[in-house]
Formats: sequence, structure tokens, C-alpha cells
Amino acid sequence: MPRHIWCGTGIDAGIEFGTGKSAETIAIMAILSIIRAPDPMLKKICDPVAAVDDEVRTLIDDMLETMYAAPGMGLSAPQVGLLRRVIVVDVAKTEGPRDPVRMVNPELIKISGDVVAYEEGCLSFPDQYAEVARPTNIRVRYLDYDNEIAELAAEGLLATCIQHEMDHLDGVLFVDHLSGLKRNMILRRMAKQRKMRAATAA
Repeated sequence: MPRHIWCGTGIDAGIEFGTGKSAETIAIMAILSIIRAPDPMLKKICDPVAAVDDEVRTLIDDMLETMYAAPGMGLSAPQVGLLRRVIVVDVAKTEGPRDPVRMVNPELIKISGDVVAYEEGCLSFPDQYAEVARPTNIRVRYLDYDNEIAELAAEGLLATCIQHEMDHLDGVLFVDHLSGLKRNMILRRMAKQRKMRAATAA
């Protein structure tokens, strides 16, 4: 029986900010525009980040603000139009404290042989969901918010969301894990939505 998550749409994630920052700090953060499929930006490979400086930290803060507002449980830099290897994830429930994960240049250094299936979605594919099987346990090496090399062992929901967002950095979408038939059905629906938005805006 598949477990259910929404790495992009974040139904479980709720809408509270709870970033741990003061209201004054939150006020200067920005909510970014999220790119929707089938925008070609989502299929491009991101560039490594040389160092986590103030500019990158601002991007991370803005991505978290955007993710929480959507609401979502994960977001990658290409989804907001920047080809940089940056992701943010937070799988905390609405009734508990926030627990954001910030990763720059993440790389998988260990994966388990066991897999688990979740119903995934994505902020770039609003209202579209499909089951995807991924390794249950992973270890990731990355640069943290302070430009230090860090490692994180993750399992279950957190592992799935991290893998989902890391895929974005290489131009891989959750629909790319599906059969051709299922993938094309979702892409056709997204293309239709895009045409309808364009017609409405004209």
C-alpha cells in the first residue's frame, strides 16, 4: 500500500511559516514565482554553487518563505527560475515546530536497496499526483547554511522529499519516473492548463 506525500503541494505541510525567524526578518523575505510544467527551465541541469554567501542565504530564505506559503514540503532553485544546486525541505507537521533542511550542492553518497512508494506531487505540477518508488534510506553530503560541509542520514518521508528535490537539480521531474502513458497524460493536462491561463491573461 503506497504512502502519501506531496513534496511540492504539501497538503500535509500546512501554511504556517514557523521559520524560527523574527517577524521583522520575515517581513523582508520574498515570496518567489514558481515555474510550472511544461516550462523548459525545469528540464535544465543546475550549476554548482561556489560558496554559500549572503546572496545564497537570501535565496535559501526566500525559497523557504515561498515553500511555506504555497504550501509545500520541498522546493528547488530551478522551480523559481535559478539554475543553482539549492534545495529546501521541511516535512514537519503543522502541529509541531518547523524543521527546515537547507542543502547546497547536495549529493547522494549512500542509498539503501529497499524502496518505498509514495504518492508524490510537485509545486510545478499543481493538482497532479502519481506513485513513485524511491530508496527508503539515504545519506546526503552538502554545503549547509554556514558554508560548512555536512552530511545527513534520512529515511522515509524525508528521504523521499530530498530525492524528489535533488532530481530537479538535474532536470528530472517526478513524472519522469512514471510510465510513458501516465507521464504524457499529466503533461497534456499541464499544457492545457497553461493554454487556459494564457488565454485568460490575454
